[in-house]
Amino acid sequence: MIPIRDENPTHSVPIITYLLIALNIIVFIFQTMLGSYTESFIYQFALIPADVTSTLSLDSLANIFTSMFMHAGLAHLGGNMLYLWIFGDNVEDRMGRGRYLFFYILGGTVASLAHILTNPGSQIPTVGASGAIAAVLGAYLVLFPRQKVLTLIPLGFWLRMTMLPASLVLGVWFLFQFFQGVLTLGGPDVGGVAFWAHIGGFISGVIFGLLFKKPESEYQAYHW
Repeated sequence: MIPIRDENPTHSVPIITYLLIALNIIVFIFQTMLGSYTESFIYQFALIPADVTSTLSLDSLANIFTSMFMHAGLAHLGGNMLYLWIFGDNVEDRMGRGRYLFFYILGGTVASLAHILTNPGSQIPTVGASGAIAAVLGAYLVLFPRQKVLTLIPLGFWLRMTMLPASLVLGVWFLFQFFQGVLTLGGPDVGGVAFWAHIGGFISGVIFGLLFKKPESEYQAYHW
């Protein structure tokens, strides 16, 4: 299932979401302009679990944050930004800009730690905003479970567009990540999708989404 848009209007301009999307795009464009230096740039700023667990240096810890704004390709970037575009604005609206930005970075950090804990010896560079965006999805699930999401459903050679509740769309997404993550446990150290980063980010989003939301009275008063 691929979400296309939701039916959940905001009452304020989601400036932080827009800035996060813009920053991810700018970093990706910068990466593509490096040419032959792209690989060295990735190894310098990507998250490498073995570097964190073996040296615990300032640089390796800083890469937890820098890796959130790097992507491995255009499809990787496009998919992540689509999810952030659809779901990020409402979470920002419900939390407020400052709390939302802190929540986003915190969720991405928890996602990175989950990846490190499940792949402590991995020397494969990990990049992408998907861990932080998974936290946004978790927050959306608990804050707006009944909101409708226009979803593209592949059915063999046929494609169907239909409106589904966010609880179903995001619940299915999480279950897929969870089962794929379980299958990777104890497996060989190969590159691919960091499923446990997604799982850790999503669970942190569920928890922090409830903690970071504005009080109901403040939210209703602001959205008159």
